[in-house]
Amino acid sequence: MAKGAVVGTAVVVCAAAATAVGVAVVVSRRRRRRREAEDERKRKAAAVIEEVEQAFSTPTALLRGIADAMVVEMERCLRADPHAPLKMLISYVDNLPTGDEHGLFYALDLGGTNFRVIRVQLGGREKRVVKQQYEEVSIPPHLMVGTSTELFDFIAAELEKFVGIEGEDFHLPDGRQRDLGFTFSFPVHQTSISSGTLIKWTKGFSINGTVNCDVSYIKHSIDFIDSEKVGEDVVGELTRAMERQGLDMKVTALVNDTVGTLAGGRYVDNDVVAAVILGTGTNAAYVEHANVIPKWNGRLPRSGNMVINMEWGNFRSDKLPRSEYDKALDFESLNPGEQIYEKMISGMYLGEIVRRILLKLAHDASLFGDVVPPKLEQLFILRTPDMSAMHHDTSHDLKHLGAKLKDILGVPDTSLEARYITLHVCDLVAERGARLAAAK
Repeated sequence: MAKGAVVGTAVVVCAAAATAVGVAVVVSRRRRRRREAEDERKRKAAAVIEEVEQAFSTPTALLRGIADAMVVEMERCLRADPHAPLKMLISYVDNLPTGDEHGLFYALDLGGTNFRVIRVQLGGREKRVVKQQYEEVSIPPHLMVGTSTELFDFIAAELEKFVGIEGEDFHLPDGRQRDLGFTFSFPVHQTSISSGTLIKWTKGFSINGTVNCDVSYIKHSIDFIDSEKVGEDVVGELTRAMERQGLDMKVTALVNDTVGTLAGGRYVDNDVVAAVILGTGTNAAYVEHANVIPKWNGRLPRSGNMVINMEWGNFRSDKLPRSEYDKALDFESLNPGEQIYEKMISGMYLGEIVRRILLKLAHDASLFGDVVPPKLEQLFILRTPDMSAMHHDTSHDLKHLGAKLKDILGVPDTSLEARYITLHVCDLVAERGARLAAAK
């Protein structure tokens, strides 16, 4: 080979080698930058998680302080302190079931987007519940934004249909009017065992329907007032609707669902003295000695007792460990400053708290990739039942949790790390809610 050719070949080889070294250096730098970026992402994710763990911590000493604060507020409201957050409503129920009850009874349970009508034949202590039937009816959306008259006419019509298929297994003595217990799970100022004035509509009922905002948010968080019917006797409204239907039935008791739960518990066990609702919302009722209720007016009941509907969802105190996520949720809600305790523990809000934490992780630590999933920005898109399903995923690869993230948030592929972080967030929110609820 000629000397020039050899030199040329050497030059080419050296150039190729230099290029290879350059490429290797570039690849090494890119890998290092990716590693550094990944390390930074993990550091940021760990920082957010650590902050959430601290904010959602509920040590025993804190829970005892919350319980003590609740007692103070209960006593304030029993004295009719106008600044006390708890309503501590007098239910006018001073006698609870004993288990000896006989006869045919009806019940209407109105507390949300559905209502139930129930009939039960009681046979005393020996036979107890002889037979019962119930039917659940969905309330058409247009009636939730219509008028109270339209709503109660619809309910009375469905109740009339239900009575019409009573059957021979249920026995009403001749000449006796059917008795109806009315469970009305909205704030009511009760004036007797069978009357009470509406304070406000909640749970998605917007009688005037004039607010313009996200429909899913309205469904889960709305708190509007029917200006025509606030202050009206809800038993009177239902009674007039039944009369228009020609239904011979009398409302003999008006109770909140929590008071009804307490009565049901007492029917089974005479030692039951309190009931707690932990669902879409939260509330509690208990048996109080009537002579320690300063705001009670009139003659004391013969039993010496009175069931108190606490409406404890509105409890608020500086003892409550409100995180930045709780404060933001409350500020952006349609009832800011109200139902503070409920917003920390109830089914209406737990999924939304998780969403807000995941959103911060997506923004600050790219939990779901470089682009924040657009659906994660939507209020209340993550419902508490879905959060609960993720919380209970025990599969080794959290495939069920991953499927929820895909179906709800539109994230097609999530890393195992992202799924475990999401599970941990669900655990933190659920555990805090449970411990705060148990503190009471």
